[in-house]
Parts: sequence; C-alpha cells; structure tokens
Amino acid sequence: MTQPRSQLVPPGADGLYHCVQRCVRRAFLCGVDRYTGASFEHRKAWVEQRLTLLTECFAVSIHAYAVMSNHLHLVVQLVPDTAASWSEAEVAARWVRLFPPRQDSDAAVEAKCMRLIADPERLQIIRARLSDLSWLMRCLAEPIARQANREDHCKGRFWEGRFKAQRLCDERALLAAMAYVDLNPVRAG
Repeated sequence: MTQPRSQLVPPGADGLYHCVQRCVRRAFLCGVDRYTGASFEHRKAWVEQRLTLLTECFAVSIHAYAVMSNHLHLVVQLVPDTAASWSEAEVAARWVRLFPPRQDSDAAVEAKCMRLIADPERLQIIRARLSDLSWLMRCLAEPIARQANREDHCKGRFWEGRFKAQRLCDERALLAAMAYVDLNPVRAG
C-alpha cells in the first residue's frame, strides 16, 4: 500500500532512498529510438551535469545513479545536519546557484543573495528545502524536462506525475539498491 510522501520522507529527517523517475508519452531520456532512429544519448550528459550541480548545492550524497532509455534511478542520502551548519550567506549562495537571476551578471547574483539574507524566514525555508528529497528531485527533473521538450518541439509532461521513492533502512538495503542501479543498464542491454 502506498504511503504519503510526508510519512515516507519526514521533513528534516536524514535517510537513504532509492528514487525512480519515469518518462511519459514514449519519450526518450537516453538511448536510440528504434522506430525513428533518433539518438538521445546526449541527454545523459544533461542528467550528469545537473546531478553535479545538485550535489554541490543540496545537503545530499548521491551513492549511485543510472540513466535508462525512459527512466532514471537515483540512490541518495539526505544529510540535513550539513544544511543546518551552513551560514546564511552559504545557504543564499547555494540557492542562487540553483535559481539564478534572469539578468546574468555578478551584481544581480549578489543582489539576490543579499535579498535572501535580509529575509531570515525565507532563508529558513530555503535551508529546509536544500535537504529535502522532493525539492532535490524537482530541481533535477524540471530543467531536464524543459530541455527535452524544447528539443522535441513539444509541450506538456515529460515525466510521470511523481517520482517513486523507497526508503533504505540499513547498509544491506543500500548495497542491494546500489547493485540494482549499477546492473540495471547491463540487464537492459
């Protein structure tokens, strides 16, 4: 039976999770479409670049990931204590790296950071989001969906409504999930 996400991943709690995000409408995330012959291998680099940015900004450790033809696996550890130790300036800088201002200049970035630092309530919300699994997956999925839709010349959903998450309760579960994720591309051929 399914559980509400708030029960599976309590806000502010650390933990290990195996997440799966699937594409819709026969969309390709990676690989070659047998029917059209179009190659989408370059999208794997999109995912890798985005994961690199997210690990630099979020209080998480990514233990394993796999980019498949129509879905994505991620084994992630949330570390909210790390986010709690960040200074206000560091929280603001990390958030602005994720959501830069429209104007691409150092002055605009600095101004946005200063506005965030001046609003302590907003900064607390942002600090919590930087160690939240749903925000991590949102920040991973949304830019990739926008790029893929732009490339495919279409609009609408690229991903299924919500990602699937399974809590990993101990080291054996973590190792099993990592092995599953690592071997998934091999098994799929």
